[in-house]
Amino acid sequence: MGLRFKSKRAQDFSIPIISVGNLTVGGSGKTPIVSSLASRYEKVAVVLRGYGRNSQGLVVVSDGQSVLVDVDTSGDEAMLYANVLPQAVVIVSEVRELAIEKAKEMGCKVIFLDDGYNKHQIKKLDILIEVETTNNFCLPSGPYRERLWQGKEAVVIREEREFKRSVKLIDATEKMVLVTAIARAERLDPYLPDVVEKVYFEDHHFFTKAELESILKRTSATSLLVTLKDYVKISTFNLPVSLMDLSLELDEGFIAKVDNYIKENQ
Repeated sequence: MGLRFKSKRAQDFSIPIISVGNLTVGGSGKTPIVSSLASRYEKVAVVLRGYGRNSQGLVVVSDGQSVLVDVDTSGDEAMLYANVLPQAVVIVSEVRELAIEKAKEMGCKVIFLDDGYNKHQIKKLDILIEVETTNNFCLPSGPYRERLWQGKEAVVIREEREFKRSVKLIDATEKMVLVTAIARAERLDPYLPDVVEKVYFEDHHFFTKAELESILKRTSATSLLVTLKDYVKISTFNLPVSLMDLSLELDEGFIAKVDNYIKENQ
């Protein structure tokens, strides 16, 4: 990874590009941060790989007016963005450069990359979420995918410093069972109400209606308690659902750094 970083030269796409991610494997909260930042701008695009989707190549998930594909085609994270950012263009592509050019073709003026730190060939502002860990080794001995390389500039942010989370429950019921397929699901614990059980699936897992019905029956729960990332995959199942609605409060100084970068690169 170090050699890869040193061998790359950042291409200027003549449009402000902001990447939000982290250096470790697993979840860090990048999706709500991208959503919160992107919601502040017009003619904005969100570009991501679309991990776990049942499609390949470049797919326009949303054109900023309507959602164009189903969640199987888009992947769960892209569909989440399309739902919470109805004014944004959302594009999935293994090759981010193609998606950036497509976003420009569609009239976008600002682009957010979901988890794009290692795309060293793209000129961008890198935002990295600091994740606490006692193991500072890289894969396979530790959680780090790569380092913050010397000479690589990045804005490092931390929960309770640059951002704070709050959660409200929508359609809560008396007996809820937590069912989720997000990385590091223990991150939800501080915000959880009393639940009859916690059922964790692998990150990006695509639920079936039958397995969710089985969980409801086994636990005698009155509803499934899910995150929005889970909800976009089960919204058509017509099952009783309660939603953990996450929102973020961003530090004004952090917002100003992003605003300044966008103004300087337009």
